[in-house]
Amino acid sequence: MEQDSYKTLASPSEEVLYKEKNSKFFGYAFPVTTEEEVKSIVENLKKQHFSARHWCYAFQLGTEKIQYRANDDGEPNNSAGMPIYGQIQSFEVTNVLVVVVRYFGGVKLGVGGLISAYKTAAQMALEVSDIVEKTIDIHYLVRFDYKNMNKVMRIIKEKNLDIIAQKMEMSCEIEIATRKKNAEMIFDTFSNLYEVEILQQN
Repeated sequence: MEQDSYKTLASPSEEVLYKEKNSKFFGYAFPVTTEEEVKSIVENLKKQHFSARHWCYAFQLGTEKIQYRANDDGEPNNSAGMPIYGQIQSFEVTNVLVVVVRYFGGVKLGVGGLISAYKTAAQMALEVSDIVEKTIDIHYLVRFDYKNMNKVMRIIKEKNLDIIAQKMEMSCEIEIATRKKNAEMIFDTFSNLYEVEILQQN
């Protein structure tokens, strides 16, 4: 059975702090849906922590087509971004950005020490986050003449469908959403109605 729900964050996490040999690692987790959001959040954190040394992050976007990126921001290869991304994977969340800001404390940690510090700060940020489960929804546009309104509304009510938008004139359009696993059945129900058209929305 293909998956039709996913876990993400309800809101940005509070700031967490992990210390290792005088280095400070501030961890943050954010719900995001686009790379633009990622960029602006990272920019804001750079302003907030302008005297920090590294602003490392990882993000994952998408529910079916997954897109992710891990950024070491000047730390040794794979010592920061990937350990952060590993935590996103182990918490099984998506549409998430985790940023760890490092202030260097004068003592080198070595690659192993860095991996463990970035991983821990990312884990702490996700642990204090409010993780919620959401359904993957498919949107349809249902088109019909006003005279068929009752037929359409009855199904929407029976099947408990969410109405996203509606336009009620002589010819009516209603955008509905249903969770993915019910989508085919909903599509068939409407396409079997006389004088009712249903189209999938992207």
